[in-house]
Amino acid sequence: MKRRTWIQQASLLFTGLTLGHTNAEGSPQKKNAPGLGMSEETNDRVYWVSLISQMAKPILSNISQGTLQKNMPMVVSESFDGRNPKVGYLEAFGRLLAGMAPWLALPGDESEEGKTRSRFLRQAQQGIAHAVDPTSADYFAWRDKSKQTLVDAAHLALAFLRAPKALWEPLSVKTKQQVIEEFKYIRWIKPNESNWLLFASMCETFLYSIGEEPDRQKIDYAIQKFDQDWYVGDGWYSDGDRFSFDHYNGYVIHCMLVETLRHNLSAGEAYQAQFERAYKRMQRYAHHQERMISPDGYYPIIGRSSTYRNAAFQPLAAVALDKKLPDDLKPGQVRAAMTAMLKHIYSPNIYDKHGWLVLGLTSAAQGNLADSYTNVGSLYEASLSFIALGLPANDEFWTSKPERWTAQKAFSGEQFPRDYYVTY
Repeated sequence: MKRRTWIQQASLLFTGLTLGHTNAEGSPQKKNAPGLGMSEETNDRVYWVSLISQMAKPILSNISQGTLQKNMPMVVSESFDGRNPKVGYLEAFGRLLAGMAPWLALPGDESEEGKTRSRFLRQAQQGIAHAVDPTSADYFAWRDKSKQTLVDAAHLALAFLRAPKALWEPLSVKTKQQVIEEFKYIRWIKPNESNWLLFASMCETFLYSIGEEPDRQKIDYAIQKFDQDWYVGDGWYSDGDRFSFDHYNGYVIHCMLVETLRHNLSAGEAYQAQFERAYKRMQRYAHHQERMISPDGYYPIIGRSSTYRNAAFQPLAAVALDKKLPDDLKPGQVRAAMTAMLKHIYSPNIYDKHGWLVLGLTSAAQGNLADSYTNVGSLYEASLSFIALGLPANDEFWTSKPERWTAQKAFSGEQFPRDYYVTY
């Protein structure tokens, strides 16, 4: 069976996964009922802010004081591969900021959310200074021989690219120079022939964005492999030569490829067409993602890195943030679907008694899901689908009424849009 045909069929299969005609709270839902599994009075933005705040608080409050490595227990998977676990602190901080960056970049205000956001921004800036200062107790394992450093430097680079005026420009000259030195030092790491190519391209793209000379070969090679060699069709990329049906298109590939191209548009005319093509593919993938959310707010748990949880839906959040949702996806339905999904994941069981995320999906009892490369820092990849908080509170994404998403319409007898394969 050809790859493209198989992906189409698999997508339809998982769209149909459902636990019956229930709403997002798990209670029976009547056919054609107006309910969306949440109250229309529910302030979804307040809920999203509460989730990202709970996730961020222990990391940012500690690293701003230079106590992250002292107070964060570096829990690793049962099958951990033996790498230096200290790389997990860069994992936690870089991944968290990559998801928070658009929100932190919003203008300050005197609302409760604004005050919380301003506090986190100050702490993030202080944390960056500690992270690259060799005299700090929270200096990260930049000089470690683990290749993992490249992965999470790329996430920090993504944060800088998403919020340069908030996270990069206010830094001191000393801190900026230290960041640059660490990013140049890790050039020794040769990325795997997989999504890792994008980690190298992100680091070099960040350097280019601040006026440093990039290793352009690393940027162009990553673009070429995904733009031409590893695109399998209908919005899906292969993660290397062999296709795997998992969520890495969401965790890494779409957004890092798009951001690489977005921030290299000034480097040559060829990048424009590549950017437009990559963006259309991400929009198509976002189409798939909205349909993957079942009527009651569940999504398929497939492939490796399931402990990254809702990070899989980063592309859907990205096109919402850019206000480029496909025409048949309305902001109210995307927000409602994603909120219903989040409610199934986030509960007291997802954090330990000290406020750190636990290995698992919805509880620590699912620690068997943790891969050999997973530690507690890895889990903060989950922040990535919160980038839609970069839309201000008065944006229609937050103010529009919640609407029924595609799977709800489909399984309650309502009309819903047909879906067809696309070519880009």
